[in-house]
Amino acid sequence: MNRQIISTDKAPAAIGPYSQAVKINGMLFTSGQVPIVPETGKIEATDIEGQAEQVMNNLEAVIKAGGSDLSRVVKCTIFLKDLGHFAKVNEIYGARFKSSPPARSCVQVAKLPLD
Repeated sequence: MNRQIISTDKAPAAIGPYSQAVKINGMLFTSGQVPIVPETGKIEATDIEGQAEQVMNNLEAVIKAGGSDLSRVVKCTIFLKDLGHFAKVNEIYGARFKSSPPARSCVQVAKLPLD
């Protein structure tokens, strides 16, 4: 098996001992994303819309670095601290996955990294 570590400066560097993505046998596995702006290394957006946009930008950059694009995504998992933001996140997510969206799970969690 040919395992390739994917890394791009167009998405934030890993904040722990993990890779942005790993490609193996033609499949790309991405790590979770938080709304860090790659150029500053900081979370700049204070509202859920801005944070969701940044996460999607980061995810798209990693996927592109892995030689793919959003149209080929098979599964997404979304972690929210407040399911009250579900509708707003759905709107941003839906704008990126307009046709043939991937399978998806969305769960509420107590905390996220960098909280």
